[in-house]
Amino acid sequence: MFALINPDHSPCQYIANPALLGRPVWVKRDDLLHPVVSGNKYRKLKYPLMSLAQTRSTTTPTLVTMGGLWSNHLHATAYAAQACGYHSAGIVRAHAGMNSAMLDDCRATGMQLHLVDRENYRQCREVPGYWQQLVTAPQPFWLPEGGSDPAALHGVAELIAELDFIPDVIMVACGTAATLAGLLAGLQGRSRVVGVAVFKNAHYLHAEIACLLQQAGYPAYQNYDLLLDFDHGGYAKVPRELAQFCQVFSEQSGVPVEPVYTGKVFYALRALVGSGYFQPEEKIMVLHTGGLQGMRGQH
Repeated sequence: MFALINPDHSPCQYIANPALLGRPVWVKRDDLLHPVVSGNKYRKLKYPLMSLAQTRSTTTPTLVTMGGLWSNHLHATAYAAQACGYHSAGIVRAHAGMNSAMLDDCRATGMQLHLVDRENYRQCREVPGYWQQLVTAPQPFWLPEGGSDPAALHGVAELIAELDFIPDVIMVACGTAATLAGLLAGLQGRSRVVGVAVFKNAHYLHAEIACLLQQAGYPAYQNYDLLLDFDHGGYAKVPRELAQFCQVFSEQSGVPVEPVYTGKVFYALRALVGSGYFQPEEKIMVLHTGGLQGMRGQH
């Protein structure tokens, strides 16, 4: 069975060479937590799946969730469902006939895929329970887009207890912002979290962060910044400069990054260091949230 109750701690890697990012930084390598259920997806799935495992039923549950052609969350959920002996179904934002290697992986685990247009996908995101009009399954267990269930914050919050020291700043990529909210929960008002939004017009994530913290039973922590200027043209847009940065950084640091999430964080970090955003004495850590499906999508 997929081990979610006692996950191994991920290591911290110190990047001492200031030529890479402008100053030394630590990297919390959550990409090494699990070979398939990578990074923050591992932590986000922990408590929702523990809750499901405690539900007594004679019917095998079906994990139902949503994502795009290269969704790290879909990929992780499909594997976790198979490993737990569950069924799974994925609502995919894609036109009929579209495919990806990530979707092939999901099919190989037994995940039933439902390709929907942009409008139906938006309704799934915004209207509670709308997904039930698209997927019929025995004992369905809904996981929101990106795994942004309030219970997911508890798994992310545990990351802080693994650290040998509390950094002054933790940087993280933001899609749904559930990981950022989980870091705030774990820090309990200490330090500062800097989130890098990976898509355009992400102002609404402030409200999402507040809502997730409230629903998960945490105070309304405000010790974070949300940066909206490093989307590089939008979600999954990869201008040449960003692609080249990811390649060089991966080769010279030994830390694999992709241009959809983690690459944007390290790119932003270098720019912020150059602009004097950080204080010289501040200790900076980057959370590598794993999920390298976006790298496959560039080939």
